[in-house]
Amino acid sequence: MQCVARRIVDRDVLRLIKMWLTVPVEERGENGKRRLTGGKDHHCGTPQGGVVSPMLANLYINRLLKGWRNTQRGEQFRARVVSYADDFVILSRGKAAQALDWTRKVVTRLGLTLNEAKTSIKQARQESFHFLGYRFGPHCFARDGRWYLGASPSKKSVARIKQKVGDLLVPNNVEAWSEVRDRLNQILKGWSAYFSYGTTTEAYRAVDYYVYESVRHYLRRRHQVPTRGTTHFSRDAVYGKLGVVQLRRIRMASRS
Repeated sequence: MQCVARRIVDRDVLRLIKMWLTVPVEERGENGKRRLTGGKDHHCGTPQGGVVSPMLANLYINRLLKGWRNTQRGEQFRARVVSYADDFVILSRGKAAQALDWTRKVVTRLGLTLNEAKTSIKQARQESFHFLGYRFGPHCFARDGRWYLGASPSKKSVARIKQKVGDLLVPNNVEAWSEVRDRLNQILKGWSAYFSYGTTTEAYRAVDYYVYESVRHYLRRRHQVPTRGTTHFSRDAVYGKLGVVQLRRIRMASRS
């Protein structure tokens, strides 16, 4: 709250933020029973999923970045910080260990802790690392086996979009096909708009294959087709008259 008060002087706003921090959160335990955590007696952290949590996270990361700039750590560690919300990566030439040690000390002084499970030092020319849904590092050309440094959608990101598609195309979704299709296309276009950088061929191919199989099974069940539905709902039909977006075509259109 002292950190917030340096930027906000309105007492009513400060009071509202403090109320957000002290509101109890309802959770369910492993046995399924409801329980309340946090509350007025809780003096550490912010409520999971709380409205104010993203703002406070940015407030703290800004203090870290300001300390980095003011002490000229970029020049000292031959490094650059790339951050988004509470996630960040430090790119250093030969002084990653020193940069990590400094970061740990500053974060500790701020009353925070690094997520050690997601914190490590990587030799980026030989090892891959993940950041904001992308995998950065060495990649291999499928045609000739040559290696290059690049970026591509991570396996987790591909798995997440498949999960979203699967959650939409469930048997109990009885909305009109036009509505289902439009929602599906919205999901696919949003994902491809974010993951349009770097090498996308393999990820797009995997998503396209999953989307076709999911749509075919969904429509086969919906129309009670006794066969596998490959004739009624062929690939050309799904990506043609049925109007489903194909990521590979989006990629080709953007290149042209």
